[in-house]
Amino acid sequence: MNRRLVLALFTVGTLSLGGVLLAALTLRARAQVQLTAPSAVVIDPRGTEFAGGILPEGFRAPDFSLQNQDGEPISMRDFRGGPAIVTFLYSRCEESCPPQAQQIRGALDRLGSDVPTIAVSVDPEDDTPASARRFLVEQRMIGRMDWALGSRPEMEALWRRWAIQPQLAGVDHQALIMLVDREGFARVSFTLEQATPERIAHDVRVLAGT
Repeated sequence: MNRRLVLALFTVGTLSLGGVLLAALTLRARAQVQLTAPSAVVIDPRGTEFAGGILPEGFRAPDFSLQNQDGEPISMRDFRGGPAIVTFLYSRCEESCPPQAQQIRGALDRLGSDVPTIAVSVDPEDDTPASARRFLVEQRMIGRMDWALGSRPEMEALWRRWAIQPQLAGVDHQALIMLVDREGFARVSFTLEQATPERIAHDVRVLAGT
């Protein structure tokens, strides 16, 4: 056989074999990435699967006796017996608070029925009943979220117990969404970056046992 032809055939065969090996290695690498990619679900030490961050065991949601945006009494005790959603907002907020409210609204839509939802004021001087109602109207959360309002001393005591950074001059508040179980223990926490309606709804269902 012609020497040049033999060399050409050898070169083509080598390149083909290299291509096959490269394709196989690529597929193997992709499979390894898929196998080692972190799951969206976190296993609670108590054996429950959650999509949000797991809070320390035994963290009871701090109780309070305040008034909502309609001047009605509101207390954390009122929401025992079923999962509840707690978040931290201020009514003049234009950046993190509207997305927080919308993530929760989307979760309630996916659940098909509302669960108790409380917004704890982080700016008591400016969070008046009127401004809280206006925020709820704008976010289409009237009748779906209650705003816990109070004086600064009342709210400061609550922030400390929740370990929450409030809104301060030059310092933004912590944009957190927490889920409380039937016994009144805070079980799951979402930052704004972590939260999606699907994840919140998933964890509410887990806490409800549905």
